[in-house]
Amino acid sequence: MAPTEASQSSTSPARVDLYWLPLGAGAHCVRWNGRAWEAMVAARERRDRCDLYHAALEVEVDTTRWIVEMAPVWDRPEPDRGVVAVGAVGMPVLGRSRWFSYEVRRWRDGLIPDVAYAVGGPRRVSSDARQARRLLDLVPTFPIATWGRDELRTGDMWNSNSLVAWLLARSLGDVDDLGPPPHGRAPGWHAGLVVARRDIPQAVPAPPA
Repeated sequence: MAPTEASQSSTSPARVDLYWLPLGAGAHCVRWNGRAWEAMVAARERRDRCDLYHAALEVEVDTTRWIVEMAPVWDRPEPDRGVVAVGAVGMPVLGRSRWFSYEVRRWRDGLIPDVAYAVGGPRRVSSDARQARRLLDLVPTFPIATWGRDELRTGDMWNSNSLVAWLLARSLGDVDDLGPPPHGRAPGWHAGLVVARRDIPQAVPAPPA
């Protein structure tokens, strides 16, 4: 079970590291499909092609390390991989099959399969223990929508990047400078930020004196 924000001091050593992984790193089929899709989107939008990225998080707090990621149900064999939620891929009805399902993981002592391909290595986004605990506590509350669709009307698809963006925005606040590497694009990132900001109460301006 993840530590709760209220139960611990903010002075404990902690880190939240963001990894940007090239889409399909180590999986040729995913990589080539992603490139083909990006070529079509770039042509439609009349822009240069970008490198596509997938985000993942590594959190360490109270001497325990966690991996936070959203991935296909079938991609890891470990029985205890910290699954906290499951959703559908492509179409809601397809989620009845494990081949068209994703899972949200808060995996204690887990692993990121393609971490060796991460561009620039880990990016430290916080060393605050309270923020780290809050992020972990938020993982099971992530909005479950269909992967690859825009059911939440953000103008962007919902996917693994949405999870990371949503968690960082909800736990850290200002994440405008945490996007993908130069010349890169992370479909779904914008969707996570939009939904996170919908959920964060806005300050009400004081009435004029």
